[in-house]
Amino acid sequence: MNPDRPGNAAISLWDATSAEPLTDRDPLAPGDVDLAIVGGGFTGLSTALHAAERGLSVQLCEAETFGYGGSGRNVGLVNAGVWLPPSQVTATLGDKTAGHFLRIFGDGPRRVFDLIERHQIRCEATREGTIHAAHNAKGFAELQLRHRDWSALGAPVELFSASEIAARTGSPAFAGGLLDHRAGTINPMGYTRGLARAARAAGARLATGCRVTKLTREGGRWHLETTKGAVTAKSLVLGTNAYTDTLWPGLSRLYHRIRYFNVASEPLENRLTNILPGRQGLWTTAPIMTSIRRDAQDRLIVGSMGRDLGGVTRKWATRELRRLFSDLGPVAFETSWHGDIAMTPDHLPRVVHLGENAYTPIGYNGRGIITGTIFGAAMADLLSGGDPADMPLPLTELGAPERFSGVRELAYDTAFAAHQFARGLL
Repeated sequence: MNPDRPGNAAISLWDATSAEPLTDRDPLAPGDVDLAIVGGGFTGLSTALHAAERGLSVQLCEAETFGYGGSGRNVGLVNAGVWLPPSQVTATLGDKTAGHFLRIFGDGPRRVFDLIERHQIRCEATREGTIHAAHNAKGFAELQLRHRDWSALGAPVELFSASEIAARTGSPAFAGGLLDHRAGTINPMGYTRGLARAARAAGARLATGCRVTKLTREGGRWHLETTKGAVTAKSLVLGTNAYTDTLWPGLSRLYHRIRYFNVASEPLENRLTNILPGRQGLWTTAPIMTSIRRDAQDRLIVGSMGRDLGGVTRKWATRELRRLFSDLGPVAFETSWHGDIAMTPDHLPRVVHLGENAYTPIGYNGRGIITGTIFGAAMADLLSGGDPADMPLPLTELGAPERFSGVRELAYDTAFAAHQFARGLL
């Protein structure tokens, strides 16, 4: 576990194993700044870094520690695009908007890996691609559509048969697969802390353990009351995504949350020779998807939708690994955790205009690493005088909340828990 965290309790494997140290004890520096940011995950820290590099004075406030929310609990797959295939994005957004959006988000992994290289972020980065694996024939048909769509846009993607994907994964359980060469894997907490280190070096002020309790707009400035003092700012960015609370009324009802859990084995060393030998991360086409990846110490990390239910979750993981890799043998698990994902009705993210010089990117639909990074840079461009037309997506207003979001969350939680119980008993 991480010796720097009070109580010696890590929130995830990534927290415990990050080579980037935990350096989140800065006090709040009260005063007036160009930009105030709420939230210290991918979005907030990318915004802070890029805004400071553009010459803006920045104060970030994080209620807990960097990466405490979804950023430090992420699977760590650096995937291109969004939840939907490009043709569905185009059907929703129209040709012009979708073309602009897909160019930017298709290039998302490169932008992440460029930041890692430029700032020498220690986050176990691999650039060997990721595999979308078909759980059955219907899933393979979906991958054929994705392959056609991305190939038409010039993306380096390869479609594999069942036998070919078996060689790539070490499992005969898949009907085929799609390898995206743009993608890769990281330790997401290492990436988060590296962004914080780079943002500080660029001049941003970052305060942790600093919960914002009230926001008001007076005299052309945003006034933030926090548990560590007060800040005023010309502009405001909320970077809380699925961990949004009641600070801005109605904001958390723009999406519904689903949980995603991960279970990490102990290091398995030479037992993983045939399992994901290229070290690509993998996720499946199943409605209740499974993800699998290796870390730098040869742990096998398997996850799915739902909460971490302790012993139930580990039984599920045991059965799932046995189903996929029958020759692996018994596996001891080291740790497990879960995080929250913000899902929107159309599976597309938003950049919401909250008021004068106030914005929030939200609804990442399981693509937090590239979305938070891209939207952070876009926020910095906009707030330093950029053209709103250059944003990855048009700005939207707060609008009406998603109907029955609480009911959806309960229904999904129940279904995912039932899935764990059922598969753990098979």
